[in-house]
Amino acid sequence: MALLLQNMRDTNPLIHNITNVVVTNFTANGLLALGASPVMAYAKEEVADMARIAGALVLNIGTLNEELVESMIVAGLSANEHGVPVLLDPVGAGATPFRTASALRILDRVKVDIVRGNAAEVAQIIGEDMQIKGVDAGETGDLNISQLAVKAAHQLNTIVAITGKEDVITDGRIGWIIENGHSLLTKVTGAGCLLTSVLGAFTAVENDRLTAGMAALAVYGVAAEMAAERKGTEGPGSFQIELLNMLFAITPDDVRQYGRVRPLDRIF
Repeated sequence: MALLLQNMRDTNPLIHNITNVVVTNFTANGLLALGASPVMAYAKEEVADMARIAGALVLNIGTLNEELVESMIVAGLSANEHGVPVLLDPVGAGATPFRTASALRILDRVKVDIVRGNAAEVAQIIGEDMQIKGVDAGETGDLNISQLAVKAAHQLNTIVAITGKEDVITDGRIGWIIENGHSLLTKVTGAGCLLTSVLGAFTAVENDRLTAGMAALAVYGVAAEMAAERKGTEGPGSFQIELLNMLFAITPDDVRQYGRVRPLDRIF
């Protein structure tokens, strides 16, 4: 996973983001800091052309409308046609019927390589009952997150990454648990959205999508820990800036030394 970080930086892949208005600047800066090249293109008239030349396409429904959903589908179909990996962040799925239906519509029309969300969002798009509040994670109760990820991977026929206190990523057959990260990530709007785009940057340079996703989660988690160690006591504002700094500064050796990744004990 450490070598993938260097490979991504050497490649400097173009990541096409159709994302939400709250996180656009943070996402672009985070990708630039890490070593990828972000582009934000939303117009239906150009998204197919942009997706075709991108290394990965990231679809984020955080602030959606009907026209934007149409653009996402057009871009996704173009990406599928040209072998470009597609990632979906179903932000706030379950908060409203339109939001949930939009995520399902994209999944129905577009072949999505990785779905990345919190437990509540993933549960909602596979019909599991889990509380959600606005676009934030709700209560997970006693739900086994690994089981949820595996079930979602099978039901959606894609790789599923569920992020939280620990991150789980699986294709339904094999999977990984990533123990890196920091609670301050939950205090920065767009931290999860940026993470999905970071997953896109790694899938752009690695055909094994599961390996790419595992590496991206570990790199991001280690960078968050490094940022918290330096600026965590100053609060989320300083942490947000330092996260960008650490995405820029993190090295393959840091990932080797501090990455904490273990396989799922078993697939349910």
